[in-house]
Amino acid sequence: MVQTKRWNIQTNNLAISEASALLKDGQTVAFPTETVYGLGADATNSTAVSKIFEAKGRPEDNPLIAHVATKEQLSNLVSSLSPIAEKLIDAFTPGPVTFVLPSNGTCAKNVTAGLSTIGVRIPDHPVANKLLKECGIPIAAPSANVSGKPSPTTADHVWADLNGKIAGLVDGGPTGVGVESTVIDCTQEIPIILRPGGITKEQLEQVVGKVMLDPALANASEKPKAPGMKYRHYAPEVPMWLVAGSPERMQEVINGERAQQIRVGVMASTATARKLEADQIIPLGFELKEIAANLYDALREFKDGDVDLILCETFPETNIGEAVMNRLKKASSAYLKD
Repeated sequence: MVQTKRWNIQTNNLAISEASALLKDGQTVAFPTETVYGLGADATNSTAVSKIFEAKGRPEDNPLIAHVATKEQLSNLVSSLSPIAEKLIDAFTPGPVTFVLPSNGTCAKNVTAGLSTIGVRIPDHPVANKLLKECGIPIAAPSANVSGKPSPTTADHVWADLNGKIAGLVDGGPTGVGVESTVIDCTQEIPIILRPGGITKEQLEQVVGKVMLDPALANASEKPKAPGMKYRHYAPEVPMWLVAGSPERMQEVINGERAQQIRVGVMASTATARKLEADQIIPLGFELKEIAANLYDALREFKDGDVDLILCETFPETNIGEAVMNRLKKASSAYLKD
């Protein structure tokens, strides 16, 4: 048990310098990015990085993303940058996209999980960027939550999971995108999306032409090149089922479960939610971007003891809906299709 220091970026002028000092001293500090809160440690220090795995309870065969402030710092971690990688970096950074590139060995082996590649990104968040510039070192940072649970989009989410397990938490308010960065492998002739996220396939293709979606996304037997490719993720406290189809179909499933004395919670678009009756209903918003931003907070709202089962609407797997459905499939235990 450690004492976790919490800074509010709005009221504490020393937050960045104090958090940076802890990171340079080999400690773990959580901080906001534009996607979710990350749990950071010096990516060149294997002992510091091991504290991330310990705090999260995360298996060490799952690689981490190295966060940097500039393209120059990114270049210092890789052995080469292809013309396609250069185009994507110039087009989408800073932003919610991680590039899998050939590692030059600068980062610790427990960052790359022993792979010859490394995931690197430049976040688009003022707090993250100030912190990374102040540190001057690459910061390995997965999501700042207990492994397997919904990712944190507020400092309170981080505090609930990791208070007493990490050295510091920089409270920079709610994050924006709400789902993690897109991870794209730029080591092949055609870039491959390993994890859908804040930058969509359609956006990437506008810059470099053809982009593939990795068919092994759900194959747990593959050694992962990127986070989110192995183990169950994002799970709420109680079981969750995905339910495809109309609001009438959703209500039919709700009624069937409640008839068996099962308390049912529902996550759905606001339009669908208004047509339903259940024990607890959380509207996620009207548009897919809004749904993505609210997803993890909603998953955390359902508590064991309030409901026995969560039913969640399915969404079109286009644009950011692809990332939303990727996370929901990993969080769910059943998928009821039409």
